[in-house]
Amino acid sequence: MPSTEAEDGDPIDVLVLMDEPAFPGCVIKCRIIGVIEGEQGNGKKTERNDRVVAVENANHQWADIDHVDDLGKQFVKELEEFFINYHDLTGKEYRVLDVKGPARQRSVSSKE
Repeated sequence: MPSTEAEDGDPIDVLVLMDEPAFPGCVIKCRIIGVIEGEQGNGKKTERNDRVVAVENANHQWADIDHVDDLGKQFVKELEEFFINYHDLTGKEYRVLDVKGPARQRSVSSKE
């Protein structure tokens, strides 16, 4: 989703499950399997910061995953904890609001 912004004005955050490593900013063909809805803040001000979860199209390990629920409760919990800990390292708080399937992702705007 090149040039796509989330509600917070930042590029949309997508966690892509795939067989091979990649790097931030690369373009990968993938399918959305869900969204981790959350908010981040510094104790005074909070803002929405959802995380889209996707699967790369041309992979083997995740080929049968079509919905975030297919990952299993423990794996989804680990994803939630990853984002909480990631924000904690930057001095921000992150709170998971909900985890939803692909049809429930929030709208985003494109700069193109």
